[in-house]
Amino acid sequence: MSVGVLIISHDGIGPALLGTAVLMLDGCPLQTKLLTTSRDCDPDQLMEDAVEQITILDTGDGVLILTDLYGSTPSNIAQKLITQKQVHVVSGLNLSMLIRVLNYPQLPLLELSEKAVSGGKDGIAWIRAE
Repeated sequence: MSVGVLIISHDGIGPALLGTAVLMLDGCPLQTKLLTTSRDCDPDQLMEDAVEQITILDTGDGVLILTDLYGSTPSNIAQKLITQKQVHVVSGLNLSMLIRVLNYPQLPLLELSEKAVSGGKDGIAWIRAE
């Protein structure tokens, strides 16, 4: 068993990041699902869909939810889901974060959540001329 990953993002972001990560890693070592929101989405339906996906993904080791923007609809939906058994949420999804998560499929939920945060931060650099 391993942690499941649920990506909740705005249109296009999650599928693009996951598709790129899977190509770079030549596969997806964790069971991963996507939910996307749009301007006219129904938050109640999105919540129902998220609960359903968590049920599918949680094989006993929990679910890590990754969202793209803290304070947005995907993040707000995810925050309501942390009351579910064994669910962690990390916002600020970027490619570095996702690749870090997928590179550690053996980690338990808490450690994988920490890897997500460190991967996201480590993937940010300010490159400038001296």
